[in-house]
Amino acid sequence: MVATVLIALVAALHVYFMYLEMIAWDSPSGRKTFGTTPEFSTASKALAMNQGLYNGFLVAGLVWGLWLGTGGFAIKVFFLGCVVVAGVFGAATVSRKILYVQALPAILALAALLIGW
Repeated sequence: MVATVLIALVAALHVYFMYLEMIAWDSPSGRKTFGTTPEFSTASKALAMNQGLYNGFLVAGLVWGLWLGTGGFAIKVFFLGCVVVAGVFGAATVSRKILYVQALPAILALAALLIGW
């Protein structure tokens, strides 16, 4: 049960990331969230939308795994692993904050899943 709640939380976070990158990127709130200028956000909008789409795929995989229940164990492990790798890479290349916002929740969900909570 704990794992299910944590996986749902990770999926919800990625819905939010998808929204920020695909819809709000070039808005004042999006620029504030990511610390970008109007010029940069306008110039990079297509790249951010692409990144948001990938976050949507992570959501789809996590929801698919949840929908399958215990039969979706391997799918949940795979997609949580993808989130962890993306979070660690983002922390190493963009901002350490990504480690805590993206990777840590996925690590906790993955640990709970593997322990059987």
